[in-house]
Amino acid sequence: MPSCGWLLTALSLAALTGNSTGAVAYKQSERNCSVSPPYLPSTAINTTLRLQDLRKEMLLQDIAAYIIPATDAHLSEYIAPRDARMAFMTGFTGSAGTAVVTQTRAALWTDSRYWVQAERQMDCSWELEKDVSISSVAQWLIAEVPPGGEMGFDPFLFSLKTQEGYRLNLDSSNRTLKSVPVNLVDRVWKERPPVLLYNLTRLPDRVIQRPWQMKVEHIRNQMRDNPYGPTALLLSALDETAWLFNLRGNDIPYNPFFYSYTLLTKDEIWLFLHTDRVTEELRVYLNASCVGSLCVQLKSYDAVREDLKAYVAEPGSKVWIGTEYTNYALYEIITPEEKLMTSSYSPVLTTKAVKDETEQRILRDAHVRDAVAVIQLLMWLEKAVPEGKETELTAAKYVNKCRGKQKDSRGPSFETISASGPNAALAHYSPTEETIRRLTVDEMYLVDSGGQYLDGTTDITRTVHWGAPTAVQKEAFTRVLMGNIEISRTVFPSGTRGVNMEMLGRRALWEVGLNYGHGTGHGVGNYFGVHEWPVGFQSNNIPFRAGMFTSIEPGYYKENDFGIRIEDVAVIVPVNTKYGDNYVTFDTVSLVPYDRKLIDTSLLSSEQLRWLNKYYKTIRRLVGPELDSQGLKEEKDWMLEHTEPFEEAASSASVWSSSLTLIAVTHLLNII
Repeated sequence: MPSCGWLLTALSLAALTGNSTGAVAYKQSERNCSVSPPYLPSTAINTTLRLQDLRKEMLLQDIAAYIIPATDAHLSEYIAPRDARMAFMTGFTGSAGTAVVTQTRAALWTDSRYWVQAERQMDCSWELEKDVSISSVAQWLIAEVPPGGEMGFDPFLFSLKTQEGYRLNLDSSNRTLKSVPVNLVDRVWKERPPVLLYNLTRLPDRVIQRPWQMKVEHIRNQMRDNPYGPTALLLSALDETAWLFNLRGNDIPYNPFFYSYTLLTKDEIWLFLHTDRVTEELRVYLNASCVGSLCVQLKSYDAVREDLKAYVAEPGSKVWIGTEYTNYALYEIITPEEKLMTSSYSPVLTTKAVKDETEQRILRDAHVRDAVAVIQLLMWLEKAVPEGKETELTAAKYVNKCRGKQKDSRGPSFETISASGPNAALAHYSPTEETIRRLTVDEMYLVDSGGQYLDGTTDITRTVHWGAPTAVQKEAFTRVLMGNIEISRTVFPSGTRGVNMEMLGRRALWEVGLNYGHGTGHGVGNYFGVHEWPVGFQSNNIPFRAGMFTSIEPGYYKENDFGIRIEDVAVIVPVNTKYGDNYVTFDTVSLVPYDRKLIDTSLLSSEQLRWLNKYYKTIRRLVGPELDSQGLKEEKDWMLEHTEPFEEAASSASVWSSSLTLIAVTHLLNII
């Protein structure tokens, strides 16, 4: 699925458009604050009392404004309900935004994906600012806060970049930020959900190649080898601690994480978590009752700031942090500057990005079983949609049910994007009872879904049409497929950055004046987050190396009409070349055929057709036996029919001979 940080320029109104086959019709679905009395839809939340209570707390702190981000203390993409402070204060439940409250005004900043949603969920106490930049928020604050005023923020919810962005924009305004470590929203949130203290679980030995002790020593070796001489490493991202100790939890929806920090020194391990959830078995597993370099000292989750401060005060201490996921509350106490060492990502994240042999094998296995579930969905939809009874929501529930029957299933890896017709033009649309469309043979349908399994995380998107696609739809789909194939078949030097090759996913679209507004791919974990940083095709991702897994997902979205995305997960593997060494390519591990009726083979080059036919052979070789073992004869017949080889002589397109040259040039530019 496209990462939530990626903006799509299209089209929020499309989700509210009815269709003649049964979409929900809307009447005055958005608020109208210009009439008297204001009109509020039933979906709007009354925030009057919440704002009154928050403003009282602001007076006690002597702050003129309070900034409320949408993240948690670990700067997570997905957050638990108890961390949804922006949603509690505003009523708006979108995944991206910033809220600001003064004594007289309240405003929300969010991007175009969520403008309609915000107008439906917020009452008239809130203004909607159609921007996402820190500079826009800062300019608003300068206009509202008098000179000399202070603007409060919870430092646990600010990244270093966010704090620096506000500081730079406010620097010459005679207005300052004030760090308020006790969250003011928490003080007024009377029914804030508690931490659900489910027991943690350790991964079984069959899915582990490296025990936690080996990982700890490997990371310590990187600390010792670092010329800047760090004495400790602070881990703040939730997946860092979970990976290091081979532990999983369920504090965050769709993500098997648990609230935690780790401070790893050369001879001690401090694990900050809710200690009452650690069973006696886990205490033994973590060597929590001994003293030594491989004995884990269990500490209270809420003690991390004070304990870190005490460690920093020790003579000769120097703490290494990854700036992308360390919050400002912990950063600001690591002083003076010589006590601090920074890198964009911690060595845990960069090490975790390259999967070991066991992780690669089991992640491939998980994708084989996941393909069975998606094939079951597509086969069922082919039969059910013409009957006119199925909706986007029933399709989403069906694929989740299919995945739930697979071995080692642990639920979906994100909320399924099940979108028909104009709803599919919204890259992050997910169906609700209020917005669902009935599925019909007259519309294209996009389903972006994934599963969590004990041995891996999956993410796959397929776009289909059960009727007669238009020439435009067929060409657009084929060009999206061409982009997917061009990236997938490219051979490139190890160490190439994804940002320098992601244009290959766009080239076929660019040639006819089409494009897409989200990123081209993201890392994928082993029973972790479906968006696993720092792998991917964005400018702040690390260079590609063998053993990394990434999604490849070009698309095209026509406003108020249809959306197309083709997403596969691939692993980077070594490849032998005629002359050079240290070259790699992608090996696709998602194993579901594309919709044949949407492919115009005359647009494909001979190389692309050969890649496609080879991919279909791989699906038959790997998924066929799995379908047999599960006794799914009808599904196997469906798979065989949809993976029939294409006639390669049908291609009249020219060969994209410049792809490798382009990668070589961009690799050199990256080095320079």
